[in-house]
Amino acid sequence: MRIITSFLLALFFTATASAQVDAIDKFFNQYQENKDFTVVYVSPKMFQMVSKATNEVEDKELKALIAGIKGLKILTTKVESAKYYAEAIKKLPVNEYETLITVRDKGQNVKFLTKGTGDIVNELLLLVGGGEDFVLMSFVGNLDLNNIAKLAKKINIDGAEHLEKIGKQ
Repeated sequence: MRIITSFLLALFFTATASAQVDAIDKFFNQYQENKDFTVVYVSPKMFQMVSKATNEVEDKELKALIAGIKGLKILTTKVESAKYYAEAIKKLPVNEYETLITVRDKGQNVKFLTKGTGDIVNELLLLVGGGEDFVLMSFVGNLDLNNIAKLAKKINIDGAEHLEKIGKQ
């Protein structure tokens, strides 16, 4: 009986985790062909390659951060940002994440949501809406929050500038 109960609990938690990823993937997939959106996907393989190519003397922390990232997805648009932000809040399971930072300023909303324990985060979700931009950015892997802001300064992708706010926490 214990084996069956354990199996059912494991199946439930696996299905729950899969549903969370599926909701984010569905949202990305819904807009990836829309010409109003910029879509960026960086695969785990690409992060492995960059990690191997990064010179250890250059920046050990950056190399460790990159090695821990399993995937990155970015969806951004300058069209109807408030509408897409509201839709993302409604469709994504944001209540299953821990809120790291919320900023509401001059009509723009910024939310950093995380899943994980302590300083190690398994997923970092950034939502920005209102103002001029809508940004949905999802990092998956073993992420050290102390190094995320450093990565933001090194990458030149729309929406990445919001990651620097983590370092100011």
